[in-house]
Amino acid sequence: MFQTDLFSGKTVLVTGGGSGIGLATARQFLQCGAHVFIAGRKADKLEKAMEELGKLGTVHAFQADIREPEQVENLANFIREKDGKLDVLINNAGGQFPSMAEDISVKGWQAVVNTNLNGTWYVTQTMAKQFFIPASAGAIVNVVLNNFRGTPGMAHSGAARAAVSNLSMSLAVEWARHNIRVNCIAPGIIQSSGLDNYPPELTADLTRHLPMKRLGSVDEVAWMALFLSSPMAAYTTGETIYVDGGARLWGDIYQV
Repeated sequence: MFQTDLFSGKTVLVTGGGSGIGLATARQFLQCGAHVFIAGRKADKLEKAMEELGKLGTVHAFQADIREPEQVENLANFIREKDGKLDVLINNAGGQFPSMAEDISVKGWQAVVNTNLNGTWYVTQTMAKQFFIPASAGAIVNVVLNNFRGTPGMAHSGAARAAVSNLSMSLAVEWARHNIRVNCIAPGIIQSSGLDNYPPELTADLTRHLPMKRLGSVDEVAWMALFLSSPMAAYTTGETIYVDGGARLWGDIYQV
């Protein structure tokens, strides 16, 4: 399905590409022939990722905080300078922390919403105006989360990610005339570096609450990103695809 030349001649941007799902997604695109740009806030993560990804193909890294519109513009200028175009955007950058709603501070709420919603919007609009709309072509995939039954214990992230899913539906309609497709992936519990941000008591025995009795892999999310970005999904837009092993349908994932 994912042939080595599937994305030959295509340029892809993966935000949050220094680790976890983003790194796996960048790796998979490179193996399918794409030129890849990864962006992230932390230089050390980008440098480490480049050591691995540089062996697979043409890849560039750019340090940027997607919460800052000026830095997003600088990222777009960097892509134009290096490659002159952009064909696929994977909005993977994001983050959250567990907290009961009444305990979320103003600063904590703003940090999560600014990254997951505002940052995603800044990157999406900038890349669309700079590249996709002028070219009348583009594929955007937004990585959100499984909030099918809400996200108790992480209300800030659930609200922001739900907004991204709704935004994606709006953009899918508005930008269809520009031949731009916009879809979302909603991962469930994925075995990745992201789990390190949660206390052990929250992640212990997670598989017991999952229908498939295992965690997902970063590659399983990456493969869905490739599919939604490929010609095989040319008539799919405005969708949120759950890669969660059925978790949205059963189980008590969020222990409140």
